[in-house]
This record gives sequence, structure tokens and C-alpha cells, in this order.
Amino acid sequence: MSGIPASGAAGRVADSTGNWVDNHAPLWTRPYLRLARFDRPIGSWLLLMPCLWSAALAAGMAHDLSRLPLFCALFFIGSFVMRGAGCTWNDITDRDLDDKVERTRSRPIPAGQVTAKQAAVFMVLLCLTGLIVLLQFNSFAIATGIASLIIVAAYPFMKRITYWPQFVLGLAFSWGALMGFAGTFERLDLVAFVLYAGSIAWVIGYDTVYAHQDAEDDLMVGIKSTALLFGENTKLALVLLFGLAVSLIGVALKLADAGWLAWVGLAAFAAHLVQQIVRLDIHDSPLCLQLFKSNRDAGLLLFGGLVADAVSRTMA
Repeated sequence: MSGIPASGAAGRVADSTGNWVDNHAPLWTRPYLRLARFDRPIGSWLLLMPCLWSAALAAGMAHDLSRLPLFCALFFIGSFVMRGAGCTWNDITDRDLDDKVERTRSRPIPAGQVTAKQAAVFMVLLCLTGLIVLLQFNSFAIATGIASLIIVAAYPFMKRITYWPQFVLGLAFSWGALMGFAGTFERLDLVAFVLYAGSIAWVIGYDTVYAHQDAEDDLMVGIKSTALLFGENTKLALVLLFGLAVSLIGVALKLADAGWLAWVGLAAFAAHLVQQIVRLDIHDSPLCLQLFKSNRDAGLLLFGGLVADAVSRTMA
């Protein structure tokens, strides 16, 4: 995967500058690190959140914290690696579209820093690393994890055919809400699916905010999104989506017989989402990006409550 001109390898991505990849990574690695979005890890954090929620909630239900640290570590590695693979696949399939959008035309493939074939080899290496992580779980969890690849493979094409590609992204990015239960209980019960549904609503909401950065370019090149679908009604849509997310996660907590500490975490999560809606201006791209990124903190607030509840239930 070498042989890239120094000037091409050094080229920065327009919406991600001044990061550790630009400043410190070896020159030849930079296009690949950018393909995997290691220069902007927020997406990996957001992929990780439902994994952490499910691991903590399942640990509380099982009254057993012994596997929680290992599960969290494996999910952390897996989220960063598989998000990198997913982004690389997305860039391979979108290479002609990315060239037409101001924010994305400086990405490694349309900018000529790597070829589609080189990117595909890199993607396979990331997937193999992800497989090594997945093999640390039980057979049911392994099968559950592999099943998600169907959705991941389909996602990049959805923006061409539906105004709801964020729903498909939600199916993929929320899959971790199932994995903690699969790893802990070797089965999936109603609580897992309700948590999954709540996470899907959350993902649709925050990615709608993100998509408003590209709304004008998307409209010109024919890319569809919920940002275009909702338009000036985005705040109302977020009230419904985030409200649904909080409600469904609350149902999952009730089904899991969670204690008051988990509910405190959910309340903090909900408050964070409310302030996002209040602050949102869909015509302010930097603010949209800032609010999108802040969802990592919202997810961590809920995770903190779930961990505290798991600890208290184990000690009871």
C-alpha cells in the first residue's frame, strides 16, 4: 500500500485539519488513516455508545461485573476498527459523488491519494482485525456481529434511493445495543430489541443534524437525506426522534428492572438532547458539527448511569 506521492499523502481533508494524523503520522500512512477516519474519531465513539449501554445494562441484569471491563475494551477496539472499515467501504462506493461535494472532494480517493483497489485491500485488513476481536466472544455473539455486515454493505447505496438513509445508518450504528446481551446471555430478549430501537431513533436524530452541513451540495448532486426531507421542520423532527429514543430506552430500563441510578443517567442523556434541539441552527454548519459531536457526551452520561446501576445491583 505504499508508492503514494508525498504530496498526495500529505493532502489534508477539508473538514478535518490540524489533527494528529496531519501533524504526526508517517506520511505514507496518512491517506489510510484518513480513510478509516482515525483523524476524526467521533463516529467511532458514536458507534461504541450502544455497545457500552448494552454491556452495562446486561451486566446489571446478570448481577455480574466480571466480564464488563473486557467487553468494553473489545467493543472499543472493534468500534474503531469496524467504523474504519465501514467508512472505507463508503468512500469506495461514493468516490464519484464525493468528487462533487465541497466538503468531501479532498478525501483520499477522490483526491487521488489512494486508488479504490488500495482502499479495498486496506478495508479487508480492517475487517480481519475486527474478526479477531469478534472471535473473543461466544458463538451466538459472533453470529450476531457478522449479521450486521449486511446492513453495513447496503448503507452507502441508500442515499441514492431514499430520503431515509439515516434509518439504515441507525440500523448499523445501533447494532452494538444487541451485542452486549448476546455476549452476556447468548440470546436476545425483548429488552435488547427495545434498546436497539431507541438507539436507532437517536442515530437518525444526530445524523440528521450532521447531514445539514451538506444539504445544499446534496440537493445539487441528487443525494437524499433526512436533512433535506425535514428541512425547516428539523427541530420538530428532532423532538419526535429524540423523544422516541428516550422513551424506548426508558422502556428498556423498565424491562431490565434497572435502579434509580440508571434513570439518573437517562435523565442526563435526555437533558443533553433537549439542549441540542434548543441550540440548533440548521444554517450554521460549524454549530451542526459541534452538536453532532456532542452526542458522544450524551451517550457517556447514559453509560455512566448504567454502570453505576450495575455496580449497585451487584453489591446488593
